Amino acid sequence: MIIIAVENVNRIVSEDYADFVVETTQVQSLLQLYPDAASVPINFQISLVTIPVALFTNQSVVKLGYNVLPSIVGLVSSNSLEASGISKLRSFPTFNLYGTGTLIGIYDTGIDYTNPIFQYADGTTRIVSIWDQTIQSGKPPEGFLYGTEYTREQINEALKSDNPFELVPTRDTIGHGTMVAGIAGGNESPGNDFYGVATGAEFVVVKLKEAKKYLKEFQCIPEGAIAYQENDFAFALQYLVHNFASLARPMAICTAFGASEGPHDGRGTFNNYSALVASTPGIASIFAAGNEGNARRHYFGMVNERTGIDTVELNVGENEGDFSMQLWGEHPNFYSVDIISPSGEMIQGRVIRKDDFQEVKFVFEKTIILIDYQVSEVQTGSQLIYFRFRNPAKGLWKFIVHEKGDVRIGFNIWLPMTGFISDNTYFTSSDPYTTVSAYANNPIPITVTAYNPEDDSLYLEASRGYSSIGVVTPHIAAPGVNIVGPTLNHGFAEFTGSSVAAAYATGVAAMLLEWGVVKYHLPDMNSIEMKILLERGAKRDTNLQYPNREWGYGILDVYNVFNSLRETS
Repeated sequence: MIIIAVENVNRIVSEDYADFVVETTQVQSLLQLYPDAASVPINFQISLVTIPVALFTNQSVVKLGYNVLPSIVGLVSSNSLEASGISKLRSFPTFNLYGTGTLIGIYDTGIDYTNPIFQYADGTTRIVSIWDQTIQSGKPPEGFLYGTEYTREQINEALKSDNPFELVPTRDTIGHGTMVAGIAGGNESPGNDFYGVATGAEFVVVKLKEAKKYLKEFQCIPEGAIAYQENDFAFALQYLVHNFASLARPMAICTAFGASEGPHDGRGTFNNYSALVASTPGIASIFAAGNEGNARRHYFGMVNERTGIDTVELNVGENEGDFSMQLWGEHPNFYSVDIISPSGEMIQGRVIRKDDFQEVKFVFEKTIILIDYQVSEVQTGSQLIYFRFRNPAKGLWKFIVHEKGDVRIGFNIWLPMTGFISDNTYFTSSDPYTTVSAYANNPIPITVTAYNPEDDSLYLEASRGYSSIGVVTPHIAAPGVNIVGPTLNHGFAEFTGSSVAAAYATGVAAMLLEWGVVKYHLPDMNSIEMKILLERGAKRDTNLQYPNREWGYGILDVYNVFNSLRETS
């Protein structure tokens, strides 16, 4: 049955309902399976299906498939204009580009709209609109069912007021979205050594609603962690696309969050949609690569041909909270895992030929591990073994991986990203590669890693490629170490991380959209065409081979982008 729209609003925001993100073709089967289900289209390709949370159990993954479970993401951050060739480019009148006529799309923690760096000289706002998914008391955007939209006119009225938040109560209480927007296009403040990139662009902003409690508990996300779920950021991306279309202006979209869960191969429900958006003429889609390169949370293994096993050692830190772990093995092989606890208790793994669920209890450690087996995950064809640790005991855990099959491919295991697990839990023989954020392995958007423009060194914690199926990622490196950005008190501070680099690259993308689309040099420019331009113009070290897993195609140099066009014309 299809529930009326008013109830759908309550379901989207209520903790009493569980969410599934599905391909639109799957909706009817779920509605038949759950009589109390309701569906809401996110776009023509994917939909949200909600059921009473009491019906969501530990058996839901084996019953419905891992692919319908909303992913959870976290934030990926902790005299760059010269380094990227922007100042040099602007010295030529023909290329005096500031992103004028373009939009910057931000879906993040919100924005401090009262900060003067987001205002014109007359005090009016540079923000076209803000959709705050967390406020249910106002009018949602047209075509959307929850949250409150604040228009340019409302923001301008608020800015005239002595108490602006009484009129427009949306706030960025974390500061990440404000930082990202500021670096991408905030007004310059030379006295504070701050220089936004695309200072002529305007902003469309979404403040994301936090992930529901039941989903965080199911996926073992720590209480208090900043986390967002897939259906909300899918709705947010659709809102940005809606504004792009209705305003008929090119848009650079910054995705400055990430995740470690998933197959890291660029496939999946949200990846499919974001690829479609990124390939749209007039849109440049930028993704942060992540900061997991040295976190020791990825393991790549090959089963020994002689022994038929590979032993994975996981050190679990003291007082570690519940956490998850995912093993992805490529078909056609089958994988099973024996588990040895720190006290030596051993649980033999199952060799499965169909999807299954197992609850493993350890007597001495008092640890419970919930294990979902997906023989052939529907969107990738890979085998997934999904572990969820409850009350994990500290010490060295061993996982004896068995492989059945005659194709030597190997397997990957990922732990959660920074913020969702402590630094004291890690693989003793970790692999720094294939650590790019799960959503940044998509081959269509532009994935950006971070480097230090002071000495041209790669950011130490930067995630490294390639994808699990060998697709090149990241694509380009942008300034992301000790970059000055805005804070919540209208001050400035230095920020580091790949979200900083992604914000910077988003500003550059707005400049290129001004040149290509607004000024009609490349009117159909999209993410694919822009990526090629950036890769051609990248600054490369003659001692390195490109592309590579750390730098992609090299360091962003927008001046050289145009120089390379001149040389090939």
